[in-house]
Amino acid sequence: MLGLDDTIAAVATGGGPAGLAVVRLSGGDALRLADQVFRGATRLSDAGSHTLHHGWATWPDRGVDRSRRAGKGPAPAGEAVAPAGGARLDEVVVSVFRAPRSYTREDVVEFSCHGGEWPARRIRAALLEAGARLARPGEFTLRAFLSGRIDLAQAEAVADLIQASTARAHELALSQLAGDLSRTLNGLAERIADAAAEVEARVDFAEDVGGAEVPPHVVTAIGAAHRGLAELLAGAHWARAVREGVRVALVGRPNVGKSSLFNALVGEPRAIVTPIPGTTRDRVSEAIELAGIRVTLSDTAGLRDGAGPVETMGIAITEQAIDGSAAVLWVVDGSVPLGREDCSLARRLEGRRVLAALNKCDRPAVVRDADLARSSAVDLGRSSGAEPWPVVAVSATRGDGLEALRAALAKLLGAGEDERALAASVGNPRHVEALGRAREALGRAAGAAGAAPGEIVALELREALEAIGEVTGRSAGEDLLERIFARFCIGK
Repeated sequence: MLGLDDTIAAVATGGGPAGLAVVRLSGGDALRLADQVFRGATRLSDAGSHTLHHGWATWPDRGVDRSRRAGKGPAPAGEAVAPAGGARLDEVVVSVFRAPRSYTREDVVEFSCHGGEWPARRIRAALLEAGARLARPGEFTLRAFLSGRIDLAQAEAVADLIQASTARAHELALSQLAGDLSRTLNGLAERIADAAAEVEARVDFAEDVGGAEVPPHVVTAIGAAHRGLAELLAGAHWARAVREGVRVALVGRPNVGKSSLFNALVGEPRAIVTPIPGTTRDRVSEAIELAGIRVTLSDTAGLRDGAGPVETMGIAITEQAIDGSAAVLWVVDGSVPLGREDCSLARRLEGRRVLAALNKCDRPAVVRDADLARSSAVDLGRSSGAEPWPVVAVSATRGDGLEALRAALAKLLGAGEDERALAASVGNPRHVEALGRAREALGRAAGAAGAAPGEIVALELREALEAIGEVTGRSAGEDLLERIFARFCIGK
């Protein structure tokens, strides 16, 4: 997988109608192979770096040495039958980027052609015919990583940038692509490495340095690194929500106004609303943007005892929605007393992130938000000492309280009052797991510094460095790289 001795080609843009498409070529033979396809005023092999050239993409002449194609594998399925040598494929503008001033630090040639179904595919086929190999998913970015142009955290940010579904997700990915996270981690790793080197030196040369004990300034450095990782991980829940989006299920007993509230939050009548209990049988989902993250709301069947067979199937789907959601919006009818089904649902939601929406505040209040906040931890049968859930009074039909509800939901999902920490937070689950291990190793090192031999402290510090290296790529093995880059799209 990690070989860099051949030249790869792929379409770098999405399919379908478009103004332009780009076919990318990278490797030691990129300029020579591109010359076999490009016809213009200048030979690309003679062109300077970072130059543009207008001309035509053509099918390689039949006299081309086909030995370069041997062993490259079949061309992608669905390509057109090969035309005659020299046949025009499309009018193009070709960009030349000479090594090392390119995305991969190899010679890179990019054909900008017309968009649509065929132009880019036929140019790709011509480059493969000339001797290039079809790139694997993420191989251009893999080469950028292996050449040292970017580290592994930045490489993963490329995929996040492509998949970003909100402006905030784009900003987070862009920050990490620019190296903000990498610089923070490299700074922490440097301090940990200095501490490990001093501890190891004291172990190896105890007589020369006055003993093998871990000195106070090293203990202080370990504690500072531990706090630095804790700060990175503190915003992980929110950063992951920004990166990936979240699911939020609207639950409650029948006729409390779940579908009306769902429609009000979505801004259009997506769910059917009637006064008949049990109208909602299946889950209806719709995505909205909330405080910069993609939130997929799910309207669900009302939970109650004695439901019929079809409604029971809907209730089972509701249970699945609860289990698969990052948070739950519990909808309560504030115009009627709390009942047994409310109590049962409150116990079912114990231990989850819950926001209570006290609906129908346009009617005379029977249950007030303060009453529900108290009863959610006492009268509804939740465990003693449970924190009261936040409550917002709303009217789904009139629109009262919707902005307050959105703000409370964003806070429940992890949004802070200041956004300064988002760029410095870790949202990639792989990064969170690795840095969590690093933080635990530093905690053990700090605890052992006063009692255990220096060798134990040094071992824990090296384990922390190894875990941080999994994020930046310094200690990433081939299996890990293969798993990461297999999730990329071809052409990036």
